[in-house]
Amino acid sequence: MGSSSNSNKVNSVFYADSYHPIQSGSIDGTDIVSHDNAVYRALLCSSAGLYDPFGDPKIIGDPYSTLFVGRLNELTNEDSLRKAMSKYGKVKNLRLVRHIVTGASCGYAFVEFESDREMRRAYQDAHHSIIDDSEVIVDYNRQQLMPGWIPRRLGGGLGGKKESGQLRFGGRERPFRAPLRPIPYDDLKRLGIPPPPEGRYLTRFEVPSPPRRPRISVDKEERSHSHKRHKHSRHSHRREGRRSSSKDHVSD
Repeated sequence: MGSSSNSNKVNSVFYADSYHPIQSGSIDGTDIVSHDNAVYRALLCSSAGLYDPFGDPKIIGDPYSTLFVGRLNELTNEDSLRKAMSKYGKVKNLRLVRHIVTGASCGYAFVEFESDREMRRAYQDAHHSIIDDSEVIVDYNRQQLMPGWIPRRLGGGLGGKKESGQLRFGGRERPFRAPLRPIPYDDLKRLGIPPPPEGRYLTRFEVPSPPRRPRISVDKEERSHSHKRHKHSRHSHRREGRRSSSKDHVSD
């Protein structure tokens, strides 16, 4: 029974809903100490509040409709990226991040679609697609939607390549593996690290869903559209009434 349970766990994974630097450096999400200097740096940034995910003046658009695109070819420009992303929906805004001095591409971009539905379609279908001979990865806008997020340049981030020596787990590319060892619940609680969701693991073939827009926002949006339709309808009735009245006068 125990052997079967461990065998199932080997193929089970889970994903982070919030970001904790120590947890992101752990293959199974249960580490309680930093394993490299970059994780320690990210932890300092997090603890001291040195990173503001909303402080970037270049951020534009709706985070729920925005897709992160990474591992772009250095030659990919705004036009070729827009063309590639337009397969999945209407692109509203696009920001290819460039080096502040040289203007060269940093290899990643943020693409805002007209709707959440189009963004989710791209999130599902554009992952590992080819753009200008490079295999790209896509993700939701973690900078604005993932609590506690710390970017790669500050020692955080997710994914990474083995040769970098700074792998980060819990994301789409490198999910946490279900722990095979005892889970240190008390230590995790003390550090503010969410424990693994025992009994609710996913398989490696299941795609984690991006965060959904809070229902209150959806309700407001729907009420706003409804109000606009009602207002438009009212104006239309008034115009029709005026035209009808005008015809009556002519008839007289």
